[in-house]
Amino acid sequence: MKRLLAASLFAVLSQAAIAQGNALIESESWNELRFDFVGDTTLHDGAALFTVETPYRAHDAATVPIVISQSADATPIHGALVIIDENPAPLAADLTFSEAMWPLDFELRVRVNQYSNIRVIAETDDGLFMNGGYVKASGGCSAPASRDPEVALASMGQMRLRSFDDTPRMSGQRREAQVMIRHPNYSGLQRDQITQLFVSAHFINLIEVFQGDEILFTLEGGISVSENPVFRFGYRDNGAPTIRIRARDTEGNIFEQVLAKDDGA
Repeated sequence: MKRLLAASLFAVLSQAAIAQGNALIESESWNELRFDFVGDTTLHDGAALFTVETPYRAHDAATVPIVISQSADATPIHGALVIIDENPAPLAADLTFSEAMWPLDFELRVRVNQYSNIRVIAETDDGLFMNGGYVKASGGCSAPASRDPEVALASMGQMRLRSFDDTPRMSGQRREAQVMIRHPNYSGLQRDQITQLFVSAHFINLIEVFQGDEILFTLEGGISVSENPVFRFGYRDNGAPTIRIRARDTEGNIFEQVLAKDDGA
């Protein structure tokens, strides 16, 4: 009987450890960074407001998925900072969201340079709320690009939209979409595989996504956003037939494309 109880207790504790395996952990780096991002502002526990899904052990440190989700009745999130404590440039993304994005269901992919907390600080009318997870990954910021530089630069700025709802489109309908932008997003920490010289930093630092003329979300980013940025998100359809994507990189290049919402459904 005692052995059975011990086994049951071990199973319960093991499940709890797995469930909490990538909760945020204490971080000396965050203690040093905190004031730069939020000053003395109180950070509330965001667990009841939104979830942050991250892998505990990343399959690819150069493309780590982060999913920020809310329930239908959650307090709206106007904006969010995505911070990777141990990255050379901790601020991965500064996001703003329109009402059409509420409740939030948003995924992006980032680079993680070493084992680190990934934290999301959400801005609401009730203050700032923080949630996140601890991710085991390393080398993401210096990982070689997946494509030959000439090929990557030749396709730079190409965009694609995928819709995941094939029902007839109508205003007010909740829809889900994914946008992809071709760009090497060089971090400045990668080496040319032939010359072994560092490749100069060259990355997208601003992305704006609209439906028709209405903004859906903006992202101001740095070197921590993955190569060929991909964003998957839910939104409320305003009846416009198109999604417009506008991006700017650190070389001053502007990329813009208008894509039909029903393409790729």
